[in-house]
Amino acid sequence: MSVTPLMAQYTRIKKEYPDTILLFRMGDFYETFEEDAKIASKVLGITLTKRANGAAEDVPLAGFPHHAIDSYLPKLVRAGYRVAVCEQVEDPKLAKGIVKREVIEVVTPGVAFSDKLLDHKKNNYLLSIYGDGERYGLAFCDISTGEFQTYETDKKLLPEQLGLINPAEILIPKKLKNLLEPLIGRYAKDARITKIDDWIYDFDYCQDLILNHFEVKTLKGFGIENMNLAVSAAGAALNYLRETQKANLPHINRISVYNPTEYMALDYATKRNLEILFTIQSGEREGSLISILDKTSTSMGGRLLKRWITTPLKKLEPILKRQECVEELFENKSLRKNLREELSEIGDIERLIARACTGRINPREVINLKNSLKKIHLIKQLLDQSSAETLRQINDNMNPLEELVAKIENAINEEPPASLHDGGVIKPGYNPELDELRSLAFNAKEWIANLQKEERQKTGVSSLKVSYNKVFGYYIEISHANKDKVPAHYIRKQTLVNSERYITPELKEYEEKILNAQDNIAKLEFELFEQIRYQIAAATERVQTNARLIAMLDCFLSFAECAEQYNYVKPTVDDSDVIDIVDGRHPVVEQILPPGEKFTPNSCRLSSSEDQIIILTGPNMAGKSVYLRQIGLIVLMAQIGSYVPAKEARIGIVDRIFTRVGASDNITTGESTFLVEMQEAANILNNATNKSLILLDEIGRGTSTFDGISIAWAITEYLHENPEIAAKTLFATHYHELNEMAEIFPRIKNYKVDVREYGDKVIFLHKVKPGGADHSYGIQVAQMAGLPVYVTNRAKEILLNLESKELTPYEIKKEKISRIRKNDEMQISLFEMKDEELRKEIEDLPIDSITPIEALNKLNELKRKIKEEKKT
Repeated sequence: MSVTPLMAQYTRIKKEYPDTILLFRMGDFYETFEEDAKIASKVLGITLTKRANGAAEDVPLAGFPHHAIDSYLPKLVRAGYRVAVCEQVEDPKLAKGIVKREVIEVVTPGVAFSDKLLDHKKNNYLLSIYGDGERYGLAFCDISTGEFQTYETDKKLLPEQLGLINPAEILIPKKLKNLLEPLIGRYAKDARITKIDDWIYDFDYCQDLILNHFEVKTLKGFGIENMNLAVSAAGAALNYLRETQKANLPHINRISVYNPTEYMALDYATKRNLEILFTIQSGEREGSLISILDKTSTSMGGRLLKRWITTPLKKLEPILKRQECVEELFENKSLRKNLREELSEIGDIERLIARACTGRINPREVINLKNSLKKIHLIKQLLDQSSAETLRQINDNMNPLEELVAKIENAINEEPPASLHDGGVIKPGYNPELDELRSLAFNAKEWIANLQKEERQKTGVSSLKVSYNKVFGYYIEISHANKDKVPAHYIRKQTLVNSERYITPELKEYEEKILNAQDNIAKLEFELFEQIRYQIAAATERVQTNARLIAMLDCFLSFAECAEQYNYVKPTVDDSDVIDIVDGRHPVVEQILPPGEKFTPNSCRLSSSEDQIIILTGPNMAGKSVYLRQIGLIVLMAQIGSYVPAKEARIGIVDRIFTRVGASDNITTGESTFLVEMQEAANILNNATNKSLILLDEIGRGTSTFDGISIAWAITEYLHENPEIAAKTLFATHYHELNEMAEIFPRIKNYKVDVREYGDKVIFLHKVKPGGADHSYGIQVAQMAGLPVYVTNRAKEILLNLESKELTPYEIKKEKISRIRKNDEMQISLFEMKDEELRKEIEDLPIDSITPIEALNKLNELKRKIKEEKKT
């Protein structure tokens, strides 16, 4: 049995968009069918029903009212689906047969304009990748702002680039899916992967697409003429954007070369461990570095601040320029206050201009754009008093666009409706034709009354009436007694018992105007609004420039505000190999301490030539992890141009911050805690340089004690002895044995977090000072956590035995234990062994020349032999 014409139409359109959820417009509803309906029902929580389509079985169906699309569509996209919106593109009343339908837009995680899908303080990037296995071209675009950048990178650097861009969606050619999917799953796990046909990455096709879009003859002006892989990636991204939006994208008016070498790459582990954008525990923004530093007043500033925090600078000059701006705004509190007040009233003009270019802007957003642009004149006046070079450049390059502001002010009502369809958008007096139509629509009774008065005077018939009914429309009614006074130009329309009804050409013309006035008003308002929109779109580049400059100014103001509010100081940033921080503080922890508690500041000095490696020991909860993180965050803050939480600070620029903090595993890929730990350590050792900062919080804790100590020692030794690395390193550890390294290696120093012992209790002082700790105080921490007294007391006994190299028997033997090992109380001590062979091995050890790591390895070997001896 054949399907219905409607389902045939649906099937044809669905075949064109096979990997989307197709929202099929049917009258006042959007419907989904078949598998799409099952997904929509589950994701949206709507009822799944069935529809007869003429086939043997009914088709699953789920739908929702068309006016609710702004609520339902974002839910599907946030769930990771691509959604095709299929609209009726002709009037159903005029359709001959089935109504014509077309997909007008495809919304995806990386291609969206809806405020319900976008975070106003975060870019929403679409990333396209193309490569040959050794080198890759990358292009990323935020369609909501018009930003479009491309570049090329080596295979080795691809993972960190994924973390750097943090895209919402990634395009890859189908032929590279096996190579790229595992990589993306590890380093950009929140991104949707969209596989597209290989031919779309064809260089010639992509080059022509870029040239045509930007209306240029050559790629030289963009600096990508010799970057074939980047051109292919950018062309594929542009193709995807045009296909999903079904339109040109004039707000994407340039493509620039992104240079990752100018910025410090922060891998995912470092961003996680330092809690730069989100906390480790909850994954929330609150409690992260950005939540503390973000005092921005605009959406553009918030997005730029996020980019700055995740891409610290590596060159001295731009850091110093940022510092200069922050310093001036910090010292001039009045200027800072006035600028922040003006910025707080500026809307998201970067995304508003994108909406204008794509026909999505509504009347209220136009007024928002106008009011925002009006603030630029006031901002320029305030910046006239600035002396910092970058602030002067911002002032010189901002454009108030006074003509556009005046045009909008003259045309659009100050408080228009949200939708153009509601009417009342265009101001009275702007367009005479519109004023006349409105007068017709809203003053019909007055016009009819005036006409009736005039016609009575002309005819001399005082009883003449001008009336209206649905059958005849407007008419003039005159009684039979006055028929002789009817003018010759009156046209008789109807005869009644006592009167005649007439029409005139003037009356019919007015009737037509009145009856069509509302439709004509809506049509004309739309045309006038479109004219305004085109004028706004023509100013796209200037508005985008304003948005970028306002964002920069907003970030400088945010840094200055933080400096005053949190008592930060301006760090000395240079190209030295020294990090010298006096009384540094953790920028987040100090703000979230309970009332009455004060953060204990600590100093730190690192240099590649003298104090290269600090081995930090001390108990749990004493503050080792906080200390490590605060050093990393202070360095990062200095290199984004911010002031820092310290009494004084000198920061020699670092090229990378590497972190290895805490225990974690990756169950989904079968990776144990220890394997993940070693992978992170390997990443550090393979990529660190002598300009890097390494923060290690425990190494080797995921394996046996001897293995762990051996690995920790070897890694530390490698960092010290390898001249190509020689990276400044902070290593917090519970392996007190590593303190011996300071006696052997000249650039290794021992520091400890101080505590005070009072009987069975310990007080954490959170103060870092030279020296090595000889206890971890783990049992005391266990007591604080509430372990049963029996457990902690027994742990103390076992600890004493272990420290004395002897395990003593239990005072009270359990029957079960004695069954397991009858001679448990006869455990053999290492120094009471009667095995002459083992004794000889110990006597022959070259104590004077053996290294500590060799001694540990030998000890481990002897332990294994003892176990084997006991078994026999």
